[in-house]
Amino acid sequence: MTRRALYAGSFDPLTLGHLDIIERGSHLFDTLYVAVAVNTTKQSLFTDEEKMSLIEDAVSELKNVEVIRLEPGRLTIDLAHDLHCHSLLRGIRNAQDYEYETSIAMMNKLQDPAIETVLLLASEQYRFISSSIVKETAKFGGDIHAVVPEAVNKAMREKYQNQ
Repeated sequence: MTRRALYAGSFDPLTLGHLDIIERGSHLFDTLYVAVAVNTTKQSLFTDEEKMSLIEDAVSELKNVEVIRLEPGRLTIDLAHDLHCHSLLRGIRNAQDYEYETSIAMMNKLQDPAIETVLLLASEQYRFISSSIVKETAKFGGDIHAVVPEAVNKAMREKYQNQ
């Protein structure tokens, strides 16, 4: 049986924390789909196409990782079902993430009991990183090079210079 998993998120922007979960997940599964999803509660800095391109650049060495788009209005669990994934991969940094991800996992289990949620603890050096903190820091000229891939750092500097 091929072990397939789906890791969905807004990835706005992709951080080294996200990348760490992707790399670790790529060792656990035969195929890992990274799905760029729309977070309807937030204003995106990057377009879906820009996010996909930045992620593809960051994971280019990981041959079993495929970057795809989760269409707006579509449930992650439905995409996982369509891709024949047996697992949803999620990263958790702290207790708040655990509570949030547990609720989502339980709702997803109601939608499709055959798909399991796998929670990976964030590596210690990345536990403080959130996309919101990265955007806020970059917006006001702070140094984010240690928390995002270089291509993301460059793209964010360009975005904020042009605003």
